[in-house]
Amino acid sequence: MAATDAMATFEDALGALDVTLTRTDADDFDEALSAVVEPPAVGAPLPFEGVSLADADVTVDPTTADLQAAQTGVTAAAFAIAEYGTLFLAADPAGTEPVSLYPATHVAVVAASDVYPTSDAAFERLADEFAAGTTTGILATGASATADMGELVTGVHGPGEVHVVVLEDR
Repeated sequence: MAATDAMATFEDALGALDVTLTRTDADDFDEALSAVVEPPAVGAPLPFEGVSLADADVTVDPTTADLQAAQTGVTAAAFAIAEYGTLFLAADPAGTEPVSLYPATHVAVVAASDVYPTSDAAFERLADEFAAGTTTGILATGASATADMGELVTGVHGPGEVHVVVLEDR
């Protein structure tokens, strides 16, 4: 599957999950991010060259109190699986996991080149991540949802809303 096909599949899968997708490049990243972040916001450092949270109204390296007060959490996704609209969020010392889980809204930033067309292709990448020492992470598909008590409820075990920002020039 070509990269453009994978991105179209990813966009369709996210739409079916009621997840908003924003495409941008590094030059327009700050504007794209500000359009989807509701303060107060917390974040983990982004590993993309030429892109950071330095100019955003986002607290990096948040305290527990910052996490509890945050409306939005901004993190990088190590990669995405197009066919399911799934994001892989690696556990790291920067706090990607709590920043992605505690706030009501999660904004995930992923490079277009890290959108894999199928789960098989992504699991090859995941094997490489584990071999490199990344032993935990989250496979997140849409907003947190549960129907344990009957009716479907979102946001109980994590964010109730998800936005994905795709960096197209990576």
